[in-house]
Amino acid sequence: MLQIGSLVDGKYKILNEIGRGGMSVVYLAMNEKANKQWAIKEVRKDGVQNFEVVKQGLIVETDMLKKLRHPSLPRIIDVIEDEDTFLIVMDYIEGNPLSRALEEFGAQPQDLVIEWAKQLCDVLGYLHSQNPPIIYRDMKPANVMLEPDGNVTLIDFGTAREFKEKNLADTTCLGTVGYAAPEQFGGMGQTDARTDIYCLGATLYHLVTGKNPCEPPYEIRPIRDINPMLSAGLEKIIKKCTQRNPQDRYQSCAELMYALEHYNEIDEKYRKKQKRKLAAFLTSSILTVVCAGTSLWGYLGANHKKSENYDQILKSAESYEDYYKAILTDPGRADAYLQMNSMMINDFVLSKEEAEQLLKLQIGFEEKDKQGFSEQKDVLKELKTANPEGYEEVCYEIGNSFLFYYDINVDSDRYASASKWFKESTKSYPISQVYCDISNCLEMIDQYSGAKVKQTDKMYESYQLLWTEIQKLKENADVFDDVDAKLQVWTEINKMINGQVVPFLEITSANDLTSLLNEISKEAGTVSKSVIADDIKELQDSIEATVNKINSAQKGVENK
Repeated sequence: MLQIGSLVDGKYKILNEIGRGGMSVVYLAMNEKANKQWAIKEVRKDGVQNFEVVKQGLIVETDMLKKLRHPSLPRIIDVIEDEDTFLIVMDYIEGNPLSRALEEFGAQPQDLVIEWAKQLCDVLGYLHSQNPPIIYRDMKPANVMLEPDGNVTLIDFGTAREFKEKNLADTTCLGTVGYAAPEQFGGMGQTDARTDIYCLGATLYHLVTGKNPCEPPYEIRPIRDINPMLSAGLEKIIKKCTQRNPQDRYQSCAELMYALEHYNEIDEKYRKKQKRKLAAFLTSSILTVVCAGTSLWGYLGANHKKSENYDQILKSAESYEDYYKAILTDPGRADAYLQMNSMMINDFVLSKEEAEQLLKLQIGFEEKDKQGFSEQKDVLKELKTANPEGYEEVCYEIGNSFLFYYDINVDSDRYASASKWFKESTKSYPISQVYCDISNCLEMIDQYSGAKVKQTDKMYESYQLLWTEIQKLKENADVFDDVDAKLQVWTEINKMINGQVVPFLEITSANDLTSLLNEISKEAGTVSKSVIADDIKELQDSIEATVNKINSAQKGVENK
């Protein structure tokens, strides 16, 4: 064993021990002439069974590393061998292994883990690109050093091997149980690049959940079962990395890297799917609504032929005109309205043109009578008369389209457009009234947009009413089951207060304003829904900015 203070090979002074494993000890050493620190890995003959076998493995490791140049890999500087010891002089990697971070702090922040994952994916891709490819085989938190600058370095190549294309299986089964892929333990062919992808997936699982796959129950569960705030995209990536069959994993590090760089897009796709049922306070999904509504759809007094024509038109409908034709055939049935609306938001965007087509329903359609004279046909009125429940359903769903998908009108315009539809559906869909209330509040603000701070009595009364309505909105949001609906209301409340701080301070106290906003921020922090975690953080940051704005405005008033 090397002694602290001793000189190795006439130039490396041993400073202290920095690591110890089953077969080796790692020391920090100083080359005093070069004024540079190095790490020296010592393996002694008397401490190891089958030393010659281990020695050959070390020679393979050093030969492998000598030819590699990557910022996330340590360099081999020197190899010193005698009868009793085998010494490897390599770059000293300042920092601590990720295993220590897990021991001290538990699960690591998701954003950090993803950045580490990208770096590890890059270095594994570099290894796999060698000729022949190098398979690392022992990816785990203990073998990843986190440096002070936040970058990571891969250490310990004791189990790495060069991929031999003609081999049917590995000659040696090496790796760490829990992180190792099934093929590392025989029976599933030799290890390849996909083996490292499995190990990286298991490592990411441990880092982001704090659950060690090497410990009972020895499993890799969906990460959001453990922490619902985690990303749906990252969950999908880890799941694919850790499939038992290598064919079901990412087939290369390049493929995995692309997924890591776009994991949030997977979340966005999930969010868009969720938006289809965003405001479904009383229903589970649009599809469910449509299916359930089928039993309600019907029409009174229509003949059989008319029904056949309606169904035939609807079955082949592909354009607005087709749906209009179906609606004019029988305005009292709701399915044509609903299917037309669903078609328009199929891409999750309600365009200006599409919005105009929906607004035509409120105006009515022109229809020629037998004499050729045009008359305006109020199709919605006929729907309301013949099918009140279907009418409310249509208004509610079209209101959703304007509220959540309209990409032209924003802020108050979006709510004003949606409100025209929502106000007709409040009986069956209570949440509709909330959106109408928001619209009314915004319209009150617009009424005095650009007004001077000095207020008229009318303006003073209006802002008092507005403040009362805002508090009601907050109370309504508290009882919502739908998290996305809560977020919509909270966001608008903050926007309303932020945009009108001075007038609000005329009719209530800064403390009342900040108390309401802080309550919202606190409640938002308790939400456990990963796909809107970024939106919640954005809301909380925005609330903090509004509170600062209120406090600054209050100080300005006090200093006058």
